[in-house]
Amino acid sequence: MSLRCEVADLVAAGPFPDEDAEVEAIEETQLLLERVPKPVTDKEARALATLFGTDNCFGLAWTLLHLIETAPGAILAEYEECADNKWVQMLNVRVEAGRQMAEGAG
Repeated sequence: MSLRCEVADLVAAGPFPDEDAEVEAIEETQLLLERVPKPVTDKEARALATLFGTDNCFGLAWTLLHLIETAPGAILAEYEECADNKWVQMLNVRVEAGRQMAEGAG
C-alpha cells in the first residue's frame, strides 16, 4: 500500500522547519499537515515520524506526534528512523507507556 497523496506531499516537503525559519515555510508546513486525513496507516505513521525537526515548530511537532498516534498499530510501533531526534524519542516513550498500560489492564 502506498502513501495517500496528502501524506506523500507532506513527506516530500521534508523535515519540519525550525521556529526561526521564514514564516512562509512554517505556514506551508502547517497547511500540508492539516490536509492529512485521520487516522493514518501504520506505513504512513512511520514515514511521518521522519519529519520531526529540531524544535516545536510553534506546536506543529505536537500535532504531528498526535497524528502519528492515530495509526492502528501505534501501541505496538517502534520508530527507529531518526531515533536520535528528541521528538521520535518522545514518541517511542509514549508508545512504551501505552503498551505498559495496556498490559496492566489485561
